[in-house]
Amino acid sequence: MDERVRCGWAGSAPEYAAYHDDEWGRPLRGVTAMFERMCLEGFQSGLSWITILRKRPAFRAAFAGFEPAVVAAFDDADKERLMADAGIVRNRAKIEAAVHNAGRVLELDVPLDEMLWSFAPEATHRVRPATLADVPAITAESTAMARHLKKNGLRFVGPTTCYALMQATGIVDDHVQDCWRAAT
Repeated sequence: MDERVRCGWAGSAPEYAAYHDDEWGRPLRGVTAMFERMCLEGFQSGLSWITILRKRPAFRAAFAGFEPAVVAAFDDADKERLMADAGIVRNRAKIEAAVHNAGRVLELDVPLDEMLWSFAPEATHRVRPATLADVPAITAESTAMARHLKKNGLRFVGPTTCYALMQATGIVDDHVQDCWRAAT
């Protein structure tokens, strides 16, 4: 890793630094890309994010690149295949939710990414956090997003997971003030 100042969470492993520098907080679009991030945030619940980052290639292979139409067609044999895959997080409820959510994503009235971005806070109301302690775990917007997703039948999408999704996809930018990415 180089000497650039990063958000405090990004310095403990090379995977964290790369994720921080190249992805986290950068605006992301596309249904498949957003579905992947939503699934990964759900799988992360109760685990460290480094676990998910290290397993991400295996997740992509196991879940057909997170293409919602393909994942929605997964049957019981696919779910058992996923439960036997040591390369991913083998949690039946989370696997079932990912497959179920793929079907719900296909039924949305608007594309998933457009719907998720509709919960972006107004930029004029956002203050860049000074420290990690200033970064919230949930916001009114993440609570509204979770409520909307649940109303549309999605699972493993609580307010905290939704806020992490908002951060990961650049819907909000929580790079702290002294982070090199805050200036970009």
